[in-house]
Amino acid sequence: MKTFYEYTYDGVGTLVIGADSDSITDLHFARTFLPPPEYRREETSLHRKTAEELREYFKGRRKSFDISLAPEGTDFQQRCWNALLKVPYGETRSYRDIARTVGSPRGFRAVGMANNRNPIAIIIPCHRIIGHDGKLVGYGSGLDIKEFLLELEKRYADS
Repeated sequence: MKTFYEYTYDGVGTLVIGADSDSITDLHFARTFLPPPEYRREETSLHRKTAEELREYFKGRRKSFDISLAPEGTDFQQRCWNALLKVPYGETRSYRDIARTVGSPRGFRAVGMANNRNPIAIIIPCHRIIGHDGKLVGYGSGLDIKEFLLELEKRYADS
């Protein structure tokens, strides 16, 4: 059974952390996500560890996460999400770059859809993916949050 826990951070609002027995399965912004009825509300040691790592991230003290992840998705989505995990903190890539990385050079729209379906925001950093022209495009939780996360990382990238 999956469980969820809510964690609040003032910079982006409330985050919903979902987990199974040993991995994070979901991390969503509460303003755009309602846990499904089959989730049980419970705080576990994994939820606490994730919340602590998120606090460190938002303070600029953590640039990568040390948490087991188990996002559910198609083969293509999994390849895209794995490519996102390789985009370094404080850097960006275009949807086209990710499409090339996953072996689908013309599949930048499909990459955009995979990003939109990313069940583990922030940790699988879909916010680091921008338009090929450098513009901020497409973020399910709002471009204001995408911009906030990119600015946060830019501020702490060299520290």
